[in-house]
Amino acid sequence: MPTLGADMQAGTLVEWRKQAGDRVARGEIIAEVETDKGLIEIEVFTPGVIERLLVAPGEQVPVGTVLAIIREDGTSAETGAAEQSTTSAVVAPAPVSTAAQAIPPAVAPPPTAALPVAGTRVRVSPAARARAAELGIDLSTVVGGGPRGVIEREDVERTAAVGEGRAGAAPAGAPPETATSERQTRMRQTIAAAMARSKREIPHYYLAQTIDMQRVTAWLGDANARRPVTERLLAGILLIKAVALALREVPELNGTWSEEGARLRSDVHVGVAIGLRQGGVVVPALHDVDRRTVDDLMQGFRDLVTRARRGSLRSSELSESTITVTSLGEQGVETVFGVIYPPQLAIVGFGKIVERPWVVAGQVVVRPVVTATLAADHRVTDGHRGGLFLAAIDRLLQTPERL
Repeated sequence: MPTLGADMQAGTLVEWRKQAGDRVARGEIIAEVETDKGLIEIEVFTPGVIERLLVAPGEQVPVGTVLAIIREDGTSAETGAAEQSTTSAVVAPAPVSTAAQAIPPAVAPPPTAALPVAGTRVRVSPAARARAAELGIDLSTVVGGGPRGVIEREDVERTAAVGEGRAGAAPAGAPPETATSERQTRMRQTIAAAMARSKREIPHYYLAQTIDMQRVTAWLGDANARRPVTERLLAGILLIKAVALALREVPELNGTWSEEGARLRSDVHVGVAIGLRQGGVVVPALHDVDRRTVDDLMQGFRDLVTRARRGSLRSSELSESTITVTSLGEQGVETVFGVIYPPQLAIVGFGKIVERPWVVAGQVVVRPVVTATLAADHRVTDGHRGGLFLAAIDRLLQTPERL
């Protein structure tokens, strides 16, 4: 069970996408896990053959629990069997800790619950299975309205209401809004735990710099005039790319902190803070930002926002960020000082692009400007290096055509 958030303690396995004996390649989706942030697709990082699945759908297990055993390519079946025997002896799921029990456990489907027709794949959230058992609903008659057709609690209750001849009336028990409300509450609790940990453990220092965006806005206007509406670039993509390139000059801001100290990374995976329509925020990663074109990043960003708000992110997107970028410019905020997302070392904030008096060659002119802020971990860097980082972002944005 991967760590999919700063203070995630446990997750619930919803569905296996692969079975024992199946061959898997790096990057394939092997399972889906339910967390407070929604349904997360779990990727495979080791190519090989699945020897054994150790956790059943519906089970909630602590972070770090082994979910499956994969025999890597080039390893004999005998070696794999020996390793499996050894692993099974040491990786049995431990009892959920007191902290993990703060997350309401999902209920596994009882033996009497209605099952889908053999050979079909009906994807059902644990909460929906439990509610179906309560109401006596056959899951094969329920149409899933969740991400990728997953049957959720609301779908079961809607089916129950229609079946009782009360279409549109509230079904017996909790109203359909209850599940959404509970998820929002759990998400806020998760965010609160992560931010409290950040302010408790990380000695933040803060810097801010105002950046002239005249060349960025002029270049964007010209570049977007040659693109169809669906492929036009946002200024935010250039800001994200500038952050990634600036990390090449100040690499000690790119990484994570552990008990052994700072672990710096050579690859740049930028977490982007995305507000969810139902409340809360997620911070999935755009991978390898420093090596991608702005057009590729724009396409990736649109896809990331769509899937984040639909609740269908991948495990690597929630576990591999090396720095975070946040912006509240759309809300009219001019300056945002972020809180570092553990275990990262820094967060960069951007406000709204606004027109301000600006001195150019001794003359006062009106220029579009943006305020960039940095919150960084004082255990790893100091204000001097942070200042160089912000200066690098400023310099890179003065040549947007080179981003």
